[in-house]
Amino acid sequence: MRTLLLFIALSLLGGCAHADKGPGSLPYKYWRLGFLAPDYMEVWVETANVEDIRGQKFFQMGAGTVSVHLPKDGSGNAKGWGERFGWGAGRYVNGADLPKRIYVRWQSLAEPQTYSTTLEIPERARQLMSERLENPCPTIAYRHALAIGLAPGGVIRGWVMSTCDDPIEVFRAQAEVEPKGPSQGKTDGQYALPLEPESRTYIEQHGIPYGSW
Repeated sequence: MRTLLLFIALSLLGGCAHADKGPGSLPYKYWRLGFLAPDYMEVWVETANVEDIRGQKFFQMGAGTVSVHLPKDGSGNAKGWGERFGWGAGRYVNGADLPKRIYVRWQSLAEPQTYSTTLEIPERARQLMSERLENPCPTIAYRHALAIGLAPGGVIRGWVMSTCDDPIEVFRAQAEVEPKGPSQGKTDGQYALPLEPESRTYIEQHGIPYGSW
């Protein structure tokens, strides 16, 4: 009986030890994909499809408006990305291993223009997402978020981060204009949303700062 109880206890402990581990090489249950844009440069993501390092594909892992700052007093600045920003509007990619590539198609509402590209996620990004933080957050020990910045002109920046450490840039890319236009190539060809008044006013006064991202 004592041997049986010891076996049960060890089994339970083993289950607890692996409860937070994700599939394959992922050291946690899931990672987060988020999208953001510079101040006032509003974006609508039509689709974001993920392929992980095991070849699994996850569709519609991003859609809708992205995280963007729209100060009503005009105090925002669309140039550059700043030193601190959130991890973007998005969702957790459940059941996926570390990301290998991401296809994204989006509407740059500030221009307006539609872009699409397939992002090859570098090995450095996966290494950083797998390393334990030297000074972990209270509940997070890894950089489990991948944030993708989408700017006018099809400029893309990518960072990995956690909820409590600074973002680390892991890639830059340039997307191509989507020849089928907005609305996923449908015949209506309409953009998803009109610009917010704050964005329209900023662009009328300052223009779009191409080359600053």
